[in-house]
Amino acid sequence: MPLSSAEHQTRRFVACPLALAAVLGLASCATETGSMQRPAPAIPLGMGGASQVRPDPLARAEMLRRQGFTDQALSEFERAIAINPRLTVAYMGAGDIYRERGDYTPAEQRYSKAADLEPGNFAAQYLHGLTLQLLDRVSDSVRAYLRALSIRPEDFNANLNVATAYLQLNEPSQGAPYAEKAVHIDTNSAPARVNLGAIYSAMGRFEEAVVEYQQAAELMELSSPLLLNLAEAYGKSGRYEEMMTTLERVVQTEPTAVAYERLGSALFRLRKYPESLGAYRKAVEIDPNYFPALNGIAVNQLNTWIFSKQTDDTAHREAVSALKRSLQIERNQPRVVELLSTYQ
Repeated sequence: MPLSSAEHQTRRFVACPLALAAVLGLASCATETGSMQRPAPAIPLGMGGASQVRPDPLARAEMLRRQGFTDQALSEFERAIAINPRLTVAYMGAGDIYRERGDYTPAEQRYSKAADLEPGNFAAQYLHGLTLQLLDRVSDSVRAYLRALSIRPEDFNANLNVATAYLQLNEPSQGAPYAEKAVHIDTNSAPARVNLGAIYSAMGRFEEAVVEYQQAAELMELSSPLLLNLAEAYGKSGRYEEMMTTLERVVQTEPTAVAYERLGSALFRLRKYPESLGAYRKAVEIDPNYFPALNGIAVNQLNTWIFSKQTDDTAHREAVSALKRSLQIERNQPRVVELLSTYQ
């Protein structure tokens, strides 16, 4: 779940297996601050070795930025670049302002140039990776993060972010060593724990995912995305009572269609069929187009029809209707097509 920067934490706090990355809306993600420290720009030497002040545009840019005049500072950084196209610190300053504004394309271009000029500059490589990830150029972001890690292997944020990028690429096994290292570097980081839990879930290591989510829950204020991820891991581990209890907490605080649908699934597996049907119906009441809940209604009602020795026509009609509505919303459901052709 977890990205420490405000701009990217909103975008990807946790990779949520329920919605295939609600790793995007919910859960693990990119960070931009932390252990990274950018070295101060060198002051050039004049003729004969006598020291001289930095070029005026760069000095003014940094002064204006400190004072909060970012528009003017950006203009001065760009002017400094025009005067000296190899001035890495000016590219970094301009990139920072663009990134803070959410203008990720020009930010990426400035960081890319800085990284080319100074391949050993950790901040340039790391922030280039971050902006690439924010632009959804995830494969490129992985390469940039790996370059940053070759410079500073123990950096928490770079390890965390490259792990989330691998998760976005559906390569959790590639991201696992970096996610584990992030947790090793900062054992008290809830985002790192959530991210590792999401990676373990994607790898089918559900019991280990439960442990990470539980530890994250002890380190942060409980949230619906975290509890949904935990409930999903419980369910995949066959721990349906704990799944149900966790989801009951979710629907009390944030009664979404997703939460009720997952609760319906847990109750069905516990053979609490009337309660399961009620949860699925509540999900559809909240969101009539949430087709997984329609499928849940259909399965419950087909179950009722079969148990009645195929005499409960009302249950049969509702099941068929729910399956048809589900397919109208999402056609790519081979299992639902099969159920409908078998039971309608």
